[in-house]
Amino acid sequence: MARTKQNQPESNPSLTIKSVTKSSVWDIQENDVYRMFDAATKDAEVRENINHYVNIFKSAFLFEELADDSAATKKSYEKRGYKVASIKFDEGRHYLWAIKKRPIVRVTDLTYENIRHITAAQLIEVLDRNFGGGWDSLSQSVQDIIQSGFDISTTTLPKDRLHKKGGMYEKKIEDGFEVLEVPKGGWVEAIFAKLKPEQEKPKMQFKSSESDEELEDDDADVIVEDNYSSHDEVDDEVEDPNDEELTEDNYSTMMDLGSEDPDDEAANLIDFSDE
Repeated sequence: MARTKQNQPESNPSLTIKSVTKSSVWDIQENDVYRMFDAATKDAEVRENINHYVNIFKSAFLFEELADDSAATKKSYEKRGYKVASIKFDEGRHYLWAIKKRPIVRVTDLTYENIRHITAAQLIEVLDRNFGGGWDSLSQSVQDIIQSGFDISTTTLPKDRLHKKGGMYEKKIEDGFEVLEVPKGGWVEAIFAKLKPEQEKPKMQFKSSESDEELEDDDADVIVEDNYSSHDEVDDEVEDPNDEELTEDNYSTMMDLGSEDPDDEAANLIDFSDE
């Protein structure tokens, strides 16, 4: 069962037709769409790219272009929850639209674009309409979408222990989680949901010109150590007195092979070519 029901998020009046995206468009309502287009009727760029902007709004709204503006036509759409209005651009271009916010009533309506634009209570309502088998009955893709916007945790307990004082249920509610209870015989699966906080994007920090000048001044005082050594040069004309002709008596290697018999050592090697 869902605990509470909340209204749709309030409109975002700061958005304009040129700043709205397929994600932020979920923050607005039907009247905002008409307001944005009405404010852009004199904008030549919007007029020439009208289909581009309409497609952005279509990600969150049902758009119907009406052939006539008769009272009967308007009434039929309004009965179905549409808002009908006309937009008149310069140069005589005219549109009559019926617009309705796309409902989010099934788990298949959830997307990465809209998941952060619903409340935890609304998510619980959507899950409540679709559930039967619990959290694991959802497809992995739907779970991924939900968890991209919400913290989700679950527990399954006998129904007489779920609401035990001081238990997980009580602590989650106190922490602001919404909960859906899915009966499973004598047991109950509780699914807890809470909207994740927005993550701030890291800002790049640039040094001021004053800092750069100070850095240059500091660099000027740094003395670079000269590690040059005459021993690094090899003079082919000078014969090293320690050099002597290699013979069987004075030749030795840097590798101590030990006293193990070479044939025994070879037998211990693993032949990777057969693997």
